[in-house]
Amino acid sequence: MLEQKHVQDLEALLPGQSTAQGATRRTALKAALGVGYAASALPLMAQTAIKTPADGLTVGEVAIDVNGHQMHAYRAAPAGKTGLPVVLVLSEIFGVHEYIADTARRFAKAGYLAIAPELFERQGDAQSYGEMAKLIAEVISKVPDEQVLGDLDAAVKWAGANGGDTSKLAVTGFCWGGRQTWLYAAHNPAVKAGVAWYGRLVGDATPLNPRQPLDVAGKLHGPVLGLYGAADTGIPLDTVEKMKAALAAGNAASKASSFVVYPDAPHAFHADYRPSYRKEAADDGWKRALAWFKQHGVA
Repeated sequence: MLEQKHVQDLEALLPGQSTAQGATRRTALKAALGVGYAASALPLMAQTAIKTPADGLTVGEVAIDVNGHQMHAYRAAPAGKTGLPVVLVLSEIFGVHEYIADTARRFAKAGYLAIAPELFERQGDAQSYGEMAKLIAEVISKVPDEQVLGDLDAAVKWAGANGGDTSKLAVTGFCWGGRQTWLYAAHNPAVKAGVAWYGRLVGDATPLNPRQPLDVAGKLHGPVLGLYGAADTGIPLDTVEKMKAALAAGNAASKASSFVVYPDAPHAFHADYRPSYRKEAADDGWKRALAWFKQHGVA
């Protein structure tokens, strides 16, 4: 479970809105985008600043079987192409809303089969909440890491059967998904590279979250690039230093991992629909992410 301080830090990143304004479900964007995801996950959120068109792409919602559960995911890929490198795109706590879908399309424009799974839909609909603390308490805090890792394995299997080359596998994620990026890079031997955007690195062990990135830092299968903000009040820089030390003492993939800390960037500096967005850091991080994947054979 997230510490109360971290919850407060997350809440501070978003402009305040009333709960009554917030009880909105997914609205269809199929006519405009060919997708089934809402333009905003919570009423707290504005539209994305970056609009990536779907021309030349195959995009939309797919269902992926996970031991009988039909997990929804957003898929974006260059139209008509196979043998594509695969990137898993892991969302923040708000689920696969338009910002995450747009990010997947950006990867598709760069030549990837991008898959963004709904990783906590069993616990609830993140896009029906208008209160951050309530969303965390009722949905996010109940999601087991084991479930997430299994869902991501299923997404990789689906990719391999639908135009992806899973020998070229990358993972990236934001905030909640940034933490999971570290965990998945230690879980799946097929991961060639990861990029974690401001994911939490330390925390108490719980039955649902038995390990944190710091605990698995020395056992990565693919090197991870960590993109963090020095002005992130929820992720102290001393935890980044602890992670660096653990990586340096680990295996070859761990030692090959790296961090970039942007001096004036807050949490969620890549999220172009939030006041925390910092264009310079976001653009630099995106370029570094694509270069990192290419450097490690995922392109």
